[in-house]
Amino acid sequence: METTTIITADDHPLLLKGLNDFLLERGYNIIGSGKNGREAYNLIVNKNPNIAILDIQMPFMSGIEIAQKCKTDCSETKIILITLHKEREIYEQAKELNIFGYILKEFALEEIETCLDNVINGEHYFSPNIATNLNKKNPDTSILSVLTPSEKKILKLIAKDKTNKEIASLLFISYRTVEKHRSNIIHKLDLEQKTNSLLIWAKQNQANLN
Repeated sequence: METTTIITADDHPLLLKGLNDFLLERGYNIIGSGKNGREAYNLIVNKNPNIAILDIQMPFMSGIEIAQKCKTDCSETKIILITLHKEREIYEQAKELNIFGYILKEFALEEIETCLDNVINGEHYFSPNIATNLNKKNPDTSILSVLTPSEKKILKLIAKDKTNKEIASLLFISYRTVEKHRSNIIHKLDLEQKTNSLLIWAKQNQANLN
């Protein structure tokens, strides 16, 4: 733990001090702290820490942007992001960038030691609180199994705000065929016969349509 070098960064001074004090009290080796994304990135480049604990939203560079640059630079620093964001897109982006830790600010002091223990051992730690939150927002994907491949294609296009006319043109089918498919999808998904009910459902479940 003492030999593992760590830098921290947060644009909120009190939060940064609180995190640093918490880690120092527990014997972690903090070798630098930044007040914005640019300072954080420069610390990573100049000090080459084992771990960087970064707020995801900072001036000049976000935690995600820093992680992207570190990946491009082939940096060996393992990134841990602390975030208020619970969106699936950012969560998935973090995984794609091989970010080692991803925890919510509201649980940061509860989870940071567990996260660090995992990361120090070369393992990833994504807060179970985030996974629970995402699962609440996303229904069982098995509901999509009732749809035909053609209906799924149309649903994807609906989620992208395509009109019936545009869908017909893109899929080389008639306008009436698109309308028939829409009607079948609404029936299979047991949606209310309201204007935009299918569009709203498609938007809410877009992540499951890929």
